[in-house]
Amino acid sequence: MPSFDIVSEVDTHEVSNAVDQANREVGTRFDFKSSDAKYELEGTDIVMNAEAEFQLQQMLDILQTKLSRRNVDIACLEVDKVEVTGKRTHQKVTLRQGVDKELARKIVKLIKDGKYKVQAAIQGEKVRVTGKKRDDLQKVIAMLGEADLDLPLQFDNFRD
Repeated sequence: MPSFDIVSEVDTHEVSNAVDQANREVGTRFDFKSSDAKYELEGTDIVMNAEAEFQLQQMLDILQTKLSRRNVDIACLEVDKVEVTGKRTHQKVTLRQGVDKELARKIVKLIKDGKYKVQAAIQGEKVRVTGKKRDDLQKVIAMLGEADLDLPLQFDNFRD
């Protein structure tokens, strides 16, 4: 029986490269001279440190540009509030990965409401879709591609 998995993953190597590029750009830009602004990658979080809040906004724009050039979907970014401690400001950007339970239920509901001849099952942080015909699975992929979900989805492990 043909099947595929719906997942949401981020290439951590590309994220690491984008953070390195953003650090280099911040180090060479004139408006960041002698400001000690930098990015730090801590697992699935990117922490931005700067002297002023407007610098953090510029740093976020730089980071988003570098990530999008490396084919990392910026819809997976979750930006926290700015924290001010003394003369420094910090902002955490979290990379969301995996399909959480709520989004998985929403995906299954969309598939069932579409009356496709497929079955969808939640398996941890992914949703497996199986059906008798390959065309039905491709219709589901097209429908989910057009759906307005807040997390970028990838379709992998397509088996015939």
